[in-house]
Amino acid sequence: MLFRRETGPEAVFPVQRSEAEWRAALSPEAFRVLRQHGTERPGTSPLNAEKRPGIFACAGCGNPLFDAAAKYESGTGWPSFFAPIEGAVGTRTDRSFFMTRTEVHCARCGGHLGHVFPDGPAPTGLRYCMNGVSLAFTPREG
Repeated sequence: MLFRRETGPEAVFPVQRSEAEWRAALSPEAFRVLRQHGTERPGTSPLNAEKRPGIFACAGCGNPLFDAAAKYESGTGWPSFFAPIEGAVGTRTDRSFFMTRTEVHCARCGGHLGHVFPDGPAPTGLRYCMNGVSLAFTPREG
């Protein structure tokens, strides 16, 4: 099947909203990415250039996902991180577009964030390639 997203049963997440509630809470592009597993065009997110200390959270529910200290320039056109905050994200198999990838989602609301690949830098060797529209950045004070 072309758009098969996961191999197990549909997960239940702590934050549950109806489709209408998600549409009301998110921009059309954020809804498309977070709730419909879309992908933003590379190079379009202002978060690509964000270099301040702080936290990248889920744009859908505010769950802290990545510390800015784990962000690096991957050259892909999407914000990339070598590790999430412990327990902040989950993964599932994505078999869409004739390939197998590991999809990354918010552990609190299930929102689609992007994918993780085994070609990142030390110390993890992972590249969490995230859609900027699925993230909200809060700079660290002081």
